[in-house]
Amino acid sequence: MSKTDQMSFFGFEPEAGGKPAKPAKATQAVSPTAASVPAAKSTAMSTGELVTDAQPRDAEAMAQALAQHPDFRVLRRLVPQTDYGNVQGQATQRVIVLDTETTGLDSKSEKVIELAMLSVLVDSATGLPVGPVTVYESFEDPGKPIPPHITEITGIDDSMVKGQRIDDAAVTALVQAADLVLAHNAGFDRPFVEARWPVFAGKAWACSFMGIDWKKEGSGSAKLEFLASERGWFYDAHRAQVDCHALLQVLASTLADGQTGLSRLLAGADQTRYKLRATGAPFESKDKLKARGYRWDGEGRVWWCSVASDELLDAECAWLRAEVYGQRNARVQLEAMDSRVQFSNRSGLLSERSV
Repeated sequence: MSKTDQMSFFGFEPEAGGKPAKPAKATQAVSPTAASVPAAKSTAMSTGELVTDAQPRDAEAMAQALAQHPDFRVLRRLVPQTDYGNVQGQATQRVIVLDTETTGLDSKSEKVIELAMLSVLVDSATGLPVGPVTVYESFEDPGKPIPPHITEITGIDDSMVKGQRIDDAAVTALVQAADLVLAHNAGFDRPFVEARWPVFAGKAWACSFMGIDWKKEGSGSAKLEFLASERGWFYDAHRAQVDCHALLQVLASTLADGQTGLSRLLAGADQTRYKLRATGAPFESKDKLKARGYRWDGEGRVWWCSVASDELLDAECAWLRAEVYGQRNARVQLEAMDSRVQFSNRSGLLSERSV
């Protein structure tokens, strides 16, 4: 394939003097990694060359042709789904996928400026969404100027929220009908929405960031944009509704064990999570604790971690006894949190345990 043919193949038309003009506009993003999208029929002639049955002229044909090449990976714009079909009387659970945009990070002093929720049934057997998706999205005037850096991140400015208020009755009705509320960083979103709408406090919550070990699943990052790109999608992030659609589609895909992310989170909603505080840990153990993922609570002056099951708690206590307390008798503090307390600002059940 000549240089001119190669330029034409990828959407460039040569100008006079052989300089390439700007490429034709396409709706797909392409990054130079391994191909992952099914390809159109083609014939590989030699290393670095690819010949198709016909030169692609439309965006989809170009995307399929590029996807055949080992040096390219095609990303398609994520298309929100509003109906997953196939409701046939099977056992289902109703899940709300939620995201907020706010004026800042502190739920005690900052305000919600945008709320988006997708309410959808999930087939209990397959873990897949079924039926129509109920979408709710609204702005809310926080009663103070939106900081410039928030506008830069979200694209939401004062003019967009002025005089707006989220419909309390609509939010309450959707939440009351749900079996589980989930967000990709529930530890951020839950305190904000509970402060604004008390109905959220009585619901089971799950966190797709904390509730799935994405590193163990082979992902290079737990960020939602990265998880979406691994599955072949890109989208305009940091707006509540599109983030919800991206999260729902990511969680509808299968994990390493064949389960969907939705199945994993629904199954885990009945489990108690523990906040384990390594009280009285020797100062010299700080590097071991930090390396294991413990965090330092400056106010309580204690290292702590979160474990997601009784089995993991037993294993963690055994590690503390062997690696931190030097086999001596010690007591650690536990805070047991079920799904109605997890990720909120409310305390769980406190107790102590010997290690």
